[in-house]
Amino acid sequence: MSVSFIRIDDRMIHGQTCTRWAREYPCDGLVAVNDKAANNSVLKAAYKSASGKKTFVWTMEAWQKKSQKVLDSQDQYFLITKNPIDMKKILVDQGFDCGIKTVIVGPCNDREGATKLGNNQSITQEEAEAFEALAKAGYTIKFALLPDVSIGTWDDFKDKFGF
Repeated sequence: MSVSFIRIDDRMIHGQTCTRWAREYPCDGLVAVNDKAANNSVLKAAYKSASGKKTFVWTMEAWQKKSQKVLDSQDQYFLITKNPIDMKKILVDQGFDCGIKTVIVGPCNDREGATKLGNNQSITQEEAEAFEALAKAGYTIKFALLPDVSIGTWDDFKDKFGF
């Protein structure tokens, strides 16, 4: 298996966080999928230097073209998106299946129109719809800033969004 960990984090790649999660899940590198970051050379360079690991920052289109290479790789990668909508595109709409059925949700900034679930974890109705689609596709969604800091799963919060 070439993807060892699936994460949604609005910071995408954060060195300390990646180091901490890598203790729980084997990781040779990171694949971050985000159109804005992939098309911004400054952001891309910052993300590539953040973890100290082999790091790829791809557009959604590039991911679609290269995802099979990730699956076929001997290396283990974290798959990271900035938001649940992009992760739903990858796992549900595109049907990417790496055998991992848990999606870990890290920081989701408080912002207008978002419902606060816990410390630094707020989601919008549109994001909730993406989580529900992931859940219906068989994924467990766990809200955890760090391995030992979890506020629960999607099932604990979905009623706040009408599911």
